[in-house]
Amino acid sequence: MDNILLSGIFAFLITFFSIPVIIQVAREKKLFDEPDERKVHKMVIPTLGGLGIFGGFILALLLGTPIGSGELQYFVAAAIVIFFLGVKDDILVLSAAKKFIGQLIAAGILIKFGGIQITNMHGFLGITEIPRIASIVFTLFTIIVIVNSFNLIDGVDGLAGCLGLLTALVFGSYFAYAGQTMYAVMAFSLAGSLIGFLIYNFSPAKIFMGDTGSLLIGLINSIMVVKFINIAGNETMKLPLESAPALGIAILIVPLFDTLRVFSLRILDKRSPFSPDRTHVHHFLLDLGFSHRKVTLLCVGTNIGFIIAAFFLRHLGTTVLICILMSISFTLIGVIYYRRNKIKFPGTTRLSVKEKIINSHKILSLAPETVEVD
Repeated sequence: MDNILLSGIFAFLITFFSIPVIIQVAREKKLFDEPDERKVHKMVIPTLGGLGIFGGFILALLLGTPIGSGELQYFVAAAIVIFFLGVKDDILVLSAAKKFIGQLIAAGILIKFGGIQITNMHGFLGITEIPRIASIVFTLFTIIVIVNSFNLIDGVDGLAGCLGLLTALVFGSYFAYAGQTMYAVMAFSLAGSLIGFLIYNFSPAKIFMGDTGSLLIGLINSIMVVKFINIAGNETMKLPLESAPALGIAILIVPLFDTLRVFSLRILDKRSPFSPDRTHVHHFLLDLGFSHRKVTLLCVGTNIGFIIAAFFLRHLGTTVLICILMSISFTLIGVIYYRRNKIKFPGTTRLSVKEKIINSHKILSLAPETVEVD
């Protein structure tokens, strides 16, 4: 237990004291996130906060993990791949294809060498053991989605960091109680570094974590959720939990559901799932008039509510519980979407949003051209 707590404290101190230096260097080198029509901030803000998160996390993890933890080297290797991927994207901007390839490499390291693999669905849709190939493909999909979920939810001051902190504390507490010291150290190292970062990132933000930070949070959470499902679903472990896959989904529900929803909408619209837009839940909440701080608190509070509900309903079984979680999620996003459209398009309840856009273009096309006179 001492290793776990000391790792969290050490990670916090490294990140907390490194962020001001990173801010100063970023300002001197003009490494800013430029505002545009899609982004919600109006000022240039440094984007290299992920450097501080990575530094605090990785050093605390290496110092706090017990000697002889064989998987550690592969986890660190995958984190380094993600780190360089994020740094290059924050400074030079990478194409979606190159980012995806880098994520596949990191996921491949975790699956092939780190032993991170979902082999049992614990009764979801009647499925228990998964064939090896299907297990690899499903795990790869899971890792990629979770890695991108924190990257895509990072659109409001403090949101990705607070959600990452929540998941790290929940997973870390379980691993600590279950006697999984290395994973507990990993979780609390991430939590400590995120606390150190959030002091500078919570609204109004002085620095952003950038892809370096958000991709790292997603990678570590993908490791922890797969390990959680495998351990919690094993009745021989110290603290087995019913409906382990559903509990894992509940812990990550806000970023995970938002990403799956947005990916699905983009694919149905025949666009790349990585193409940018303003269809994330935090964009909808901002359109409703919520501040950055309120959006963050609302999303984190909702995520906590899902975790508590899933824990007390775990006896219903994996399939039923996942259906309940998805039903509540769709209901909430439906209410938010309806309220947002009522505000943006008042008094036009009979027309769909698509019809409103088409009609506005027709009106503009019929308007007389304006001729400038010197």
